[in-house]
Amino acid sequence: MIRRWTAALLALGLLAVSACANSRSHAQAVYMLVDTSGSYAEEVNKAHVIINYLLGTLQPGDSFAVARVVSRSFSQKDIIGEVTFDTRPSVANAQKREFDKTISNFTRHVVPSSHTDITGGIIQGAEFLNETGAGRKTILIFSDLDEDLSKGTIRDFPINLKGIRIVAVNVIKLRSDNVDPRLYIGRLDWWKNRVLKAGAVKWTVINDLQHLDSILER
Repeated sequence: MIRRWTAALLALGLLAVSACANSRSHAQAVYMLVDTSGSYAEEVNKAHVIINYLLGTLQPGDSFAVARVVSRSFSQKDIIGEVTFDTRPSVANAQKREFDKTISNFTRHVVPSSHTDITGGIIQGAEFLNETGAGRKTILIFSDLDEDLSKGTIRDFPINLKGIRIVAVNVIKLRSDNVDPRLYIGRLDWWKNRVLKAGAVKWTVINDLQHLDSILER
C-alpha cells in the first residue's frame, strides 16, 4: 500500500514539473541592454520610453531584465533590475510599478562610462534568458552599436545566441557616419553577421520608436 502511495505521489510530482515546464515554454523573456557610454548616455530617456512600453505589454509569467552597457558589461552588478512577473495579475502589476521606480532612479542618476562592452552585455543577457526557461527569448540592444573595449578586455571569440532574437533599437548615427554613411551600414552588417553566426534566430533594427510593437515576438 505504501509503495502504491509513493508511486502515486511521484507521478503527481512529475506531472507538476511537466506542467510548470510547459507553462514556461509559452512565456516570454526580454533582456534589455542600455548603452551608457559617452554622449549616448544622453539617450537614456528614450530607453525609459521603451521600458515603459515593455512593462505595459509583457504578461504575467514573463521575465524582464534591464542592464547597463559599460566598460566591462559581463557582470551581474550591471543588471539594474530583473523580475519574473507573478501569474496573479494584481501582483504582476505591483511588480511592474516597482520595476519602473527602479528604472526612474537609474535614469536620473546615470553616469556615462568611458568604454562600451556590448559583447559582454550580450553574453550576460543570453545567460539570463536561458536560465528563465522561457520559450521566447529576446535581447534588446539600446545603443549606437559602436563597441569600444577598454584595454585588456577580450571579446574576440565565438558566442552562443542559439534560440535568441536580437533587436537593436535607437541606433543613432555618429558624426563620422554622416561623413561616410558606409561606416553606419558596415557597423549594422557586422553585428548582424556576428549574432546570426552565433545562432540568433533573427536580427532586427528599430529606429522609429513609433514601431515598438515589432520588439516582442508574437
